[in-house]
Amino acid sequence: QVQIAESGGGLVQPGGSLRLSCAASGSSDRLGGMAWWRQAPGEQREFCAGITSGGVTTYKESVKGRFTVSMDGAKNAVYLQMNNLRPDDTARYYCNADFWIPGVGRREYWGQGTQVTVSS
Repeated sequence: QVQIAESGGGLVQPGGSLRLSCAASGSSDRLGGMAWWRQAPGEQREFCAGITSGGVTTYKESVKGRFTVSMDGAKNAVYLQMNNLRPDDTARYYCNADFWIPGVGRREYWGQGTQVTVSS
């Protein structure tokens, strides 16, 4: 059974930094990619940053140049280095991982999320 666990959230001042971590465990299937999504109160969950198993990254426009997503394939882990944080980055950040299961296809898993609050 696949489990997703995120960590690293917290309260920081504007301009500060945080590093989020996520690890997917319990799967022996091929990992397709991992991503970070975020959701602020009253808002829809939105894509933030993602990385494929081949190392191709994608970012939401507003975080480009400030956030960096990376992956440790051996650990099925993904990280999000967040620099120069702004109040509008405040949200609960969720880790997503997808695996390719032989005879089944793509299966997506989500973590419980970790809260990031940027406030003076």
